[in-house]
Amino acid sequence: MSKPSQIVRVRAAPDRAGAEAVESAEAPADCSVRLGRLELPTPIVTASGCFASGREIDRFFDISRLGAVVAKSVTLEPRSGLPTPRMVETERGMLNAIGLQNPGVDAWLADDLPWLVDRGVRPIASIAGSTVREYRQLAEKLRGQPIAAVEANISCPNVEDRGTIFACRPEATAEAIGQVTRLLGVPVFAKLTPDVGDIAEIALAARDAGAAGVSLINTLLGMAIDPETGETVLGGGTGGLSGPAIKPVAVAAIHSVHRADPDLPVIGMGGVRTVEDVVEFVRAGASAVAVGTATFADPAAAFRLVEQLPRWLADRGHARLCDLRGQVSGA
Repeated sequence: MSKPSQIVRVRAAPDRAGAEAVESAEAPADCSVRLGRLELPTPIVTASGCFASGREIDRFFDISRLGAVVAKSVTLEPRSGLPTPRMVETERGMLNAIGLQNPGVDAWLADDLPWLVDRGVRPIASIAGSTVREYRQLAEKLRGQPIAAVEANISCPNVEDRGTIFACRPEATAEAIGQVTRLLGVPVFAKLTPDVGDIAEIALAARDAGAAGVSLINTLLGMAIDPETGETVLGGGTGGLSGPAIKPVAVAAIHSVHRADPDLPVIGMGGVRTVEDVVEFVRAGASAVAVGTATFADPAAAFRLVEQLPRWLADRGHARLCDLRGQVSGA
């Protein structure tokens, strides 16, 4: 984490960079995007779990300038998470086994959501359940709340189905997503795991159950073992691999889903650090792009992308980011 003296520099630098971007581009590119009924001024959003609800990061930059803040997943009841250690750095990424530590949906609605609304942020709630009934109960809690959308993290084990991940089967995906979409009047995005045979089949099942779009991809299952002791490095044994190592997997998943249904909005994530990464995800078929693990190395990573993307596009003669969506050849 940056030292306090660095915070001042980070807060000041984006303002100067933004001014330079406006001055250097005669016609700044339009980066606004539509994800069904959800309109965002920029495609850059946060990845759930890497940003909490934004309070800590707001010290570094104005988080209301992001397209949206996808909050950390909440469950019906508070969860303390898995035993430590919970995170380990890998050559090109990070393994984590947090175990959905969170204060519970009621506490999030009472404390974090009002703060986000007062801050002028477009909040996207993220929910995770262990049963279909829990997804329905979470949706009931969120109904009528001032949220822009809901991301249903269905990459969790369904305890009623022998621990099978919801998003590993089309039927379980549709059942869980249907419980949420039937109750909510805001767009619902299904967050899917890449650890399946055909992610497009799962995405279409979510769509048919009423999802406005999908979030691709959740972390990949990984493991690290101490070669000297033979003990697993993470307290939970296995964990989720994120960061640049999984970017090609994310790009392929987005492209696969976009090819199956070009009209289905996709929030892409997985190793995004640079403007080039953002454009690559959009060309694969993403409408919005979430920044996750990069935030741990650079708290202002998402803000830098918000600032740099319009200039990058204008310098290359692109008037609108959305014109590049799905524009890929050779596949």
